[in-house]
Amino acid sequence: MSDQITTGSPKHEKNYENSDMADNNVFGEGEVWDSQRTKQIAKDGDAHFHRLGWKRLAVVTIVEAIALGALSLPQAYATLGMFPGVFLTVTLGCIAIFTSYIVGQVKLKYPEIASYADAGRLLFGRFGYELFGAALVLELVMVVGSHALTGSIALININGGHVCSIVFSAVSAIILLILAIPPSFSEVAILGYIDFASILIAIGITIIATGIQAGDKTGGMSSVDWSAWPKENLSFSEGFVAVSNIIFAFSFAIGQFSFMDEMHTPTDYMKSIWASGTIQICIYTLTGALCYAFIGSDVQSPALLSAGPLISKIAFGIALPVIFISGSINTTVALRYIHGRMFKNSVLRYINTVAGWASWIVLVVIFTIIAWIIAEAIPIFSDLLSLASALFVSGFSFWIPAVMWFRLLRTGSPFAKENLVTSAACLLAFIIGIVTLGAGSYATIADIIKLTTNGSAHSPFTCRST
Repeated sequence: MSDQITTGSPKHEKNYENSDMADNNVFGEGEVWDSQRTKQIAKDGDAHFHRLGWKRLAVVTIVEAIALGALSLPQAYATLGMFPGVFLTVTLGCIAIFTSYIVGQVKLKYPEIASYADAGRLLFGRFGYELFGAALVLELVMVVGSHALTGSIALININGGHVCSIVFSAVSAIILLILAIPPSFSEVAILGYIDFASILIAIGITIIATGIQAGDKTGGMSSVDWSAWPKENLSFSEGFVAVSNIIFAFSFAIGQFSFMDEMHTPTDYMKSIWASGTIQICIYTLTGALCYAFIGSDVQSPALLSAGPLISKIAFGIALPVIFISGSINTTVALRYIHGRMFKNSVLRYINTVAGWASWIVLVVIFTIIAWIIAEAIPIFSDLLSLASALFVSGFSFWIPAVMWFRLLRTGSPFAKENLVTSAACLLAFIIGIVTLGAGSYATIADIIKLTTNGSAHSPFTCRST
C-alpha cells in the first residue's frame, strides 16, 4: 500500500538509492542519491518534520478555523434565531469531533496517508486521489482568500476607509504570504499561542463593549431585538448560508492527516481533538449567543464591525494576528500536499536546501496570489465562507469520514450490535454532508447572485468602504 500512496511527508522515506536520480537535478540539486550529504539532508529533514506534540496540535487545529468561524457566527444566529443557532453549533461541533476521531483512526491504520488526497486513493483509486487533492487545494485557497478579505476589512476599519480596499487586500495577501513561509506546523504552532490569545481578547472586547452599549439603551437589555427563532420572511438561501457558516466553523478535520503526519506520537491525537473541539464549541456558542443578544438583528459579519467605530478599530487591531496567522496555516496545509507531490522523490521535499526553499517560496507566492484574486472576486464575507463550507467542508468534515469508516475501518456488518451506534453516527454525518453539499451550494450561489444583482454587495475588484 505504501508504494502506491504519494505523500508530502518526510516520515515515509523512500529507498533513495533506487529512486529516479533525474528528480535530484531539479533546481540544480546535483548530489547523487546515495551520497552522504543527501542522506544527511533526508535525516535532518525527517527530524525537523516530527516535532509536533498533542498540545501544539490542539493549538493549530483551534486557530486554523476559529478566526473566521467565531467572527461569522453572530450574524448566523441573527438569521436562524438563538435556539436553532445554539443547537446547531453544539450538535455540529460534537459530530465534527466524532468525524475527526474517524479520520485519526484511518491515519493510524494507514500511516502512509499524508493528506486527504491519499485517503481518496484508498477509497476510489487514482480518480479519488486527483478529486480529493483538487478539492483540498480549492477549499484551502478559498479559506486563505477569506482571510485576505477579512484582513482588508480589518485594515479598512482601522484606517477609516481613507485608502482603497484593494490596497489593503494586497497588503493582507503579502502578510499571509510571509507568515506561510515556515513549512513546519510545529513552527506555526508557536505563533498559534499569540493567535489564540488575540481572538479571545478581540471577542472579549466586542462582547463587553456591546453589552455595555445594550445596557445604556433606553429600556436596557430588554430593548435589544433578538429572537429565539428564525427571523421573519427568512428565505431558503439566507437560512442555508447561515447553516453553512456554522459548518465552516468546524473545519479542523481538513488538515488532520497533515497535522498528524508531523506528530512525534500520533496516538495522542484524540487529546488534541477533544481539547480543540470542546474549546471551539464553547467559544462559538458564547460568541454567537452573546453578540446576538447584545446587538440584535443588526449584527454584522464579521461581528467586530458591530462594536461601534472606536471599539471595532481596537478589536480589529487586536484580532490582526489571528486573521493572518490562521490564514497562513491553511496555506501550509495546501502546499505541503502540492510540494510533497511535486518533489516526492527528491530531497527538495524536506525544504532544507537552497533549492528546496526556493521551490517552496515560489509555490507560496503563486498560491497566495490566487487566494487574493478569489477574495476580490467574491468580496462578500459570509457567502465566501458559505461557498467553501458547502462545497468542501461538507465533505472533509462530514460525509467523507463517514464513508471512510464504512470502507476502511468497519469490521463485520454495519448492523451488528457492536457497530450499530457508529453506523448510525456515520449515517447522520453522511446525510449532513451531502445535504450541505447540494442545498448549501445552491443557496450560496443564489444568495451571491441576489446580492450582486440588487446592488447590495460590493462589485469585484473595486474600492469599498468595508
